[in-house]
Amino acid sequence: MSIEIAFAAPHPSALDAAADVVAAGGGVVDAVLAAAAALTVAYPHQCSAGGDLIALVRTPDDEVRAVLSVGAAAASVDVAALRAAGDRMPPGGPLTVTVPGVVAGWAALADLGGRLPLARVLAPAVELAVGGVPVSPGLAAAILRRLDVVRADPGLAALLLDGDGTPLPAGAVLRQPALARTLGTIGADWRDYYQGELAEALAAGLAALGSPLTTADLAGHAAEITDPLRYAAVGSGVTWSVAPPPSQGATLLAMLANANANANASADAAALATARTAEQRRDTLLGDPRTGPIDLDGLLLRTDPPARPVPPSGPKPAGDTVAVTAVGSDGTAVTLIQSVFQTFGAGICEPGTGLVLHNRGSVFSLDPAHPGRLRPGARPPHTLCPAIATGPDRIVALGCQGGRAQPWILAQVAAEALTTADPAGLLARSRWVIGARDVGQDQPSLLLEPDTPAADALRAAATDLNLRVVQLPQRHDDAGHVQLARLTPAGLDAASDPRADGAARVLRGH
Repeated sequence: MSIEIAFAAPHPSALDAAADVVAAGGGVVDAVLAAAAALTVAYPHQCSAGGDLIALVRTPDDEVRAVLSVGAAAASVDVAALRAAGDRMPPGGPLTVTVPGVVAGWAALADLGGRLPLARVLAPAVELAVGGVPVSPGLAAAILRRLDVVRADPGLAALLLDGDGTPLPAGAVLRQPALARTLGTIGADWRDYYQGELAEALAAGLAALGSPLTTADLAGHAAEITDPLRYAAVGSGVTWSVAPPPSQGATLLAMLANANANANASADAAALATARTAEQRRDTLLGDPRTGPIDLDGLLLRTDPPARPVPPSGPKPAGDTVAVTAVGSDGTAVTLIQSVFQTFGAGICEPGTGLVLHNRGSVFSLDPAHPGRLRPGARPPHTLCPAIATGPDRIVALGCQGGRAQPWILAQVAAEALTTADPAGLLARSRWVIGARDVGQDQPSLLLEPDTPAADALRAAATDLNLRVVQLPQRHDDAGHVQLARLTPAGLDAASDPRADGAARVLRGH
């Protein structure tokens, strides 16, 4: 059966990989997985098979499922020692590495609609790792920005510096034979990553660096496939679906549910006020429902929880994430986000496997009363926030890079993503974000790109919310890299954010 797929991703190699598997008979899920694997090769500063994954899948019969492959802290993590060392988790290093969830997430997605064997789906990524991929401008800039971290880690240094220690420039060919072998092993049997030789190699490499993760921790990981959180927009027939905790998806639903339907200056100011409240609720209430109760109504701004001190924001996760979106003519839709959190994650590339390891553990709270506190086997609060909208005559898949700002980034495009005739223009429009350390500021701030709509109203509202206003000189990565794919009465289309190196088009297969 022939299929057309609207597809968007942040790097051309991802689109090429998707097109390759669609031409070989793959469907929407296969295309997304091929792109996700290719991005672990082309964008090691943003994602890796050593990171985490959250995705949503809509099946042709209109069922939406959430896939949360979020890894947990080691069973033997020494919480008391970390508390004795300071009031917050370290920003990187071996103690911030939680079990990587990406590979189990790939396998779970394949079970929800893949047509091709995983080895065939990962083949373009293996070829890319062997033959090499040109260093993108974004990767070259990331190497320079984190040069001290790269030089301090033997694995990253071997990967990203030439023989005399000079950083690889944009355009240089990046070859990753160790990663190619790892991806090949995953394609042959993904379980080897958690219970086989790959698991043993990864655990041994991490143990040598001082990580408490063991083969038992890896073997204990499983992707969670569950119902999403939903919000039915009144009067429109449209339902938005997001991932439940430990994802911050509830924060996006709070933004959407509190949005004013009238697109005017007061609505923008109200959205900023909602974002500020939702941000504070997330920072005090989000945690892992497997290890303790979560106040979901508080996160959704339906009730007012008891006041708690708002913890300081975590490290700036620049270059942390990639999003891939796809919608097929058969009604299948996927939005996938995978991440290493901060640029180059924990600052560790395990040489034997070629895996860059994430630092998701840096998000844990060391406050023993916080729902997101560090505990053995707990999953950290998560920024990844993909979304799918479904209605009687349309399907929209959205995702973005943007760290903790993802809910308000997506909220600024969500409503118009359902109806606009110019999705590329929508994603190019200037946006605002709020944050502190996570957007490179030393205090809570509102960042405005040039020509942000309703900028004057936003500035005035920021003053009332005790937010410093920072005017950005140009479009900025902190405003996110949104990927959008749609099926509407006009047909299939897609758009990729101009802030990234990405591309979008309609793929045709059989």
